[in-house]
Amino acid sequence: MSKGPKSDRMSWTSAVLEKERKKVNSAADVWEKLKTMMQSSMTAVTIDTWFGDTEAVALEESRLVLCVPTEFKLTIIRTKYLPIIQSALKELFSADIEVILLLPEERENYLKATPISASADLDRYTFERFVVGPTNKFAFTAAMKVADEPGGSYNPLFIYGPSGLGKTHLLHAIANRVKRKHPGYRIVYTQSEYFVNELINNLRYKTDMQPFRDKYRNVDIFLMDDVQFIAGKDSSEEELFHTFNELYEQKKQIVFTADRPPHEMLRLEQRLRTRFEQGLPADIQPPDYETRVALLKNKSLERGIQVPDEVLAYVAENITSNVRQIEGVVNKIMAFTELMGDTVNKDTIIRAVRDILRAKENFLPSADVIIQEVARCYEQDPAAIRGKGQSKELVLPRNVAMYIIREMTQLSLEEIGQEFGNRHYSTVLNAINRVERQMKEQPDLVEMIRDITNAVNATY
Repeated sequence: MSKGPKSDRMSWTSAVLEKERKKVNSAADVWEKLKTMMQSSMTAVTIDTWFGDTEAVALEESRLVLCVPTEFKLTIIRTKYLPIIQSALKELFSADIEVILLLPEERENYLKATPISASADLDRYTFERFVVGPTNKFAFTAAMKVADEPGGSYNPLFIYGPSGLGKTHLLHAIANRVKRKHPGYRIVYTQSEYFVNELINNLRYKTDMQPFRDKYRNVDIFLMDDVQFIAGKDSSEEELFHTFNELYEQKKQIVFTADRPPHEMLRLEQRLRTRFEQGLPADIQPPDYETRVALLKNKSLERGIQVPDEVLAYVAENITSNVRQIEGVVNKIMAFTELMGDTVNKDTIIRAVRDILRAKENFLPSADVIIQEVARCYEQDPAAIRGKGQSKELVLPRNVAMYIIREMTQLSLEEIGQEFGNRHYSTVLNAINRVERQMKEQPDLVEMIRDITNAVNATY
C-alpha cells in the first residue's frame, strides 16, 4: 500500500529543496537570487532601501533566516514585504519556506545556539503529534507550559516514567516550540551518557574545560535525557551540579527526564537530588486502552496506512505497556503491505503482533550484552571484568555481572564460569551469594543492578 498524499508531498518537497540547494552555495546566494526575483514586484530603489543591508543568516530544512539592522526596518518588512519574500521562495523551491527575521543582537544568539540533536526530526516530535491520555496528560501540560513560559514557575521540570512512553518526544517538542517562538534562544539537548563521555574525554586528554562548560551553561534551554545514568559518577555529578546552579540562578529553563523520580535515585548525591526535586516532577505511565488505540491510529495515518477498527482494537488489547512496541507493530504492518502486497486485515495484523510478542517473550540477553552494560555502568573494560584481575574496582563489577547473568539468562553456573576465564562453578556461586548479601545492606547496589537490568532490557 502506498503512503498518503501528505507523506508523498513531504518527501517530494525535501527532494526539491535538496536539488535547489545544489544550485547555490549558501544562504547568501539564495538571498541574492530572491532579491533579483522580487524586482518583478517592486522597484530596485525599494529593494535597496529595505533589503540592501538585510543579511542572510542561514538556510535550514524549511526556513530562511534573515538579519535586519533595525527594529523599524524589521517591522516594515514583516508587515509589508514578507508575503513577497515568501512568494519568491515558493517560486524558487516549489515549497512553502518559513522566513525568520532577527535583529543583530538576536542574530548573535542564533549563531551561538547549539543544535538540539544531530538527528532530531523537529517536524515529527511536536506537541501536536503527541497523543495525550490520562496517564501522560499532566506531563504533557507541564511541558507545554514550560515551552510557552521558559524559566517560569516550573523550573526544573522533571519528567519520569518507564522507557518508551514519550519522554524524549516531549523534550524535543519543547525545543521545537521554543525555537519557533524564540528563534534567537540557545537550546542544548543532550543524553546524560553523552554528557558523561564528553566530560571523560576532556579530563582524559587534559583539554581546556571552559568550552565544555560554556556549551552547557551559556544557553537559554537545557534539556537532558535519562539523567539517572549520571548517578554514581562523581565528576559528572559535580559538573552537572554547577551547571544546574548557574542556569537556575539566571532563570534559564531546565528539563530532565529519567526512568524514576529523584527520591528513588539512591546513588545520586543528595545536593543534586534536592535540586531535581525543587521544581515540578511529572510522571508518565503506560497508556490506557483508549490512548493505545489513538496512538495506533496516529502512527498508522502518519505512514499513510488505513487500519480497520477491529484490527486497532486487537493490537491495543495485546500490546499494553510500550509506545515503541506499538510503533514497531505499525512498521511491521507497513512492511507487510509494501513488500508483500498484503491487504491490511485482521489476519495480517495477528501475524505481525504474534511475531513481535513472541520475540519479546522469548528474549533472553546474552552474557556478552550484560557484561558490556556492567562495564559501562562501572566504567571498566569488559575484557578486564572477564579476566583474572583481583582489584576492588574489578571484583565487584565481575560479581554483579555473574549475578545478573544468572538472573536474566538460563545459563548454568558452569556456563557462566566459562564466560569469565573458565572459572569454577563454585567461584560463580560464591560471587552470586556475595552480591545477594550485599544487596540486603546496600541500597545503592540494588539501584545499580536495577540500572543495568533496565539498560539490558532497553537494548531489545
